[in-house]
Amino acid sequence: MKAIQYRSYGDYSENRLVDLPRPALRDGEVLVAMRTVGINPLDNTFRSGHFYGATPENLPRIGGQTGAGAVVASKSDALNVGNRVFVRGPGFGIMTDGTWREFVAAPAAGLSLIPDGIDDDQAAAYLAGAGYLTGYLALTELAKFRPGQTVLAPGIGGAVGMETVQVARRLGASLAISTASNTKKAKQARAAGYDHVIDLSKESLKEGVMRITEGKGVDIVVDGISGKLTGEALASLAFGGTVVTAGYAGGREAEVNVTDIIWKAATIRGFTFRLFAQQTVAAANAALLEFLKEGKLQPTISRVFPLSEAAEAVRYLIEDRPFGRVLMDARS
Repeated sequence: MKAIQYRSYGDYSENRLVDLPRPALRDGEVLVAMRTVGINPLDNTFRSGHFYGATPENLPRIGGQTGAGAVVASKSDALNVGNRVFVRGPGFGIMTDGTWREFVAAPAAGLSLIPDGIDDDQAAAYLAGAGYLTGYLALTELAKFRPGQTVLAPGIGGAVGMETVQVARRLGASLAISTASNTKKAKQARAAGYDHVIDLSKESLKEGVMRITEGKGVDIVVDGISGKLTGEALASLAFGGTVVTAGYAGGREAEVNVTDIIWKAATIRGFTFRLFAQQTVAAANAALLEFLKEGKLQPTISRVFPLSEAAEAVRYLIEDRPFGRVLMDARS
């Protein structure tokens, strides 16, 4: 089978197309023919070696954390041949081989059916970047969101920004605000139905938040950007507000005014999936799947690359910062 594997830590070109044996099934597992797979910024972090498991013993590794496919063989009563499934699992693409390949063997208990009416690309986009799950857990578990509160999730083109806004609206936020780095992306977002997008080429994040909230600030920030926006996010909080830091697409280092923490009685939480119990994550996934079935979530696709162009696909996601998810067709 065709797969994308890296055999050393390094730049995009380490994502190499290779031929590997098709995985064998064990009891309780199913064999899934992957159709569309997602790319997460963390896939780039892992391959570049900037994570705790970047050791020689963890190589070689097939990348990819998520995807959509169809069951072609089964040693489980839970799923049948022909079932279309969301594919993800603990450690996929990190400590165990991931989804960027033609076939994946996985425990049936860890997979879930794709609802009718959701095609393969939409299903893969729903999982790619883990924005929906991040946003839901950040809001409900860490920030203790209540209907009527205001939410800021910077970076409307990225998974955390775009999908946290969608989740916040479904949960009953009175305002769900995001940002765009330029006017073109701001216009694209507004045309897609995101009414409150701050164009950072025309005003600062704090100025935009105070304009939209009429000087009140926001109750919750779910920040997947960080860097220079961290200080402005803190300055944009309402009294007693919470910042959940969930990523660092804009940089790992930030400058903040500590009086924004003190005088606003701010809470700052760091987001990692390792924080949550398995049953908490399962309940969040179940709630989000219902939102998807309701049509309240809109997985957005920027571009689908063939699997053979994995290196360019990852570069496009990281450097071009498109509006929507970046996927690969595992069959090409």
